[in-house]
Amino acid sequence: MEKNLETATLAAGCFWCVEAVFDDLQGVTDVVSGYSGGHTENPTYREVCSETTGHAEVVQIQFDPEVLSYADLLRVFFSVHDPTTLNRQGNDVGSSYRSAIFYHSDEQRKTAEEIIKEVNEAKIYDNRIVTEVTEFTNFYPAEDYHQEYFANNPNQPYCAAVVAPKVAKFRKNFIDRLKSGK
Repeated sequence: MEKNLETATLAAGCFWCVEAVFDDLQGVTDVVSGYSGGHTENPTYREVCSETTGHAEVVQIQFDPEVLSYADLLRVFFSVHDPTTLNRQGNDVGSSYRSAIFYHSDEQRKTAEEIIKEVNEAKIYDNRIVTEVTEFTNFYPAEDYHQEYFANNPNQPYCAAVVAPKVAKFRKNFIDRLKSGK
């Protein structure tokens, strides 16, 4: 029997970090790094980094809502990046590193707004969330070498210094939600 999978498109800074986290999450069946939210068709990494295309680095996630709700997926999303910094994640600066939720349905939009309110009211962060909530319009997969980047390059300096600590924090905080064997 074929499962009814849903799609989420999320931006939380560098897609290498976000892909590595969601690859480990129960209920997630596929994660693809790419670009969304811009005006240039089929942009390259270099074009997106030039800040001229309007795109954000994103991950497009296929997930089973019977295993992982969209609300819980967003709770993980908000825990693995700083959603209070505009166009910035750590040393990555520019609109291509913005925090954004590109919703695929009105239900996803409403859920995103509810979870943002929940996180703000819980005062998890000192500042208010600036995550953009925008209707999904396009997704362009990133170049092949960006896919599964952390898994394929764990000793690369950026991965060792930035991605690995985020993945370790995620695994510690969500140990009960990890895919078996992680």
